[in-house]
Amino acid sequence: MKIKFLGHASFLITSEKGVRIITDPYKPGCFDGGIKYAPITDEADIVTISHEHDDHNATDIAGNPTFVRGSGKKELKDIVIKGYDVFHDESGGKERGKNTIFQMTVDGMNIVHLGDLGHPLSDENIEKIGAVDILFVPVGGHFTIDAKIAQITVSKLQPKIVVPMHFKTDKCGFPIAPVEDYIKNRETKKLDGEFEITKENLPEGTTTFVLTPTK
Repeated sequence: MKIKFLGHASFLITSEKGVRIITDPYKPGCFDGGIKYAPITDEADIVTISHEHDDHNATDIAGNPTFVRGSGKKELKDIVIKGYDVFHDESGGKERGKNTIFQMTVDGMNIVHLGDLGHPLSDENIEKIGAVDILFVPVGGHFTIDAKIAQITVSKLQPKIVVPMHFKTDKCGFPIAPVEDYIKNRETKKLDGEFEITKENLPEGTTTFVLTPTK
């Protein structure tokens, strides 16, 4: 499997069989120019959208993909996707609405994208998600969980690989924290935009992979 960081909360996941999944594609220039990442030109077969905000719900994705939203179980191109309803805030959705966590089985690995999770996960959430191989977790705070809650979430889920997302960069003008707030005092691998992984070469303990956005 190959994982490429497009920007913000958007990743391109490509399976060994060539099935392409894009998570939470952003609309360049949205929120009065707050999102400055370049347009997503990568093709996809499947697109997951965690919630209907413009920095997560672009639909002009090449490749004629199937868009996946909301809770429930779906199977597309041999990829099993489960959606779990959570919230974008700590007020049961009263401030920013609902958010969907997507759990995907790709090449025998359990991949979880938390979207714009805005609160600590409940024990019920943790039990539903189960064992995690790769976790995409927001760490920037303000609109999502911050570095502290992200670490608590990681400690509960115990993934093999943690990939931080939704953090401040020179192409994100949101009032959120940089990834450094999360990775300090943590075993970290910094990578130029993408990496390749198989179930057999997953790390034994939890390792954080910090990717440079490619857009």
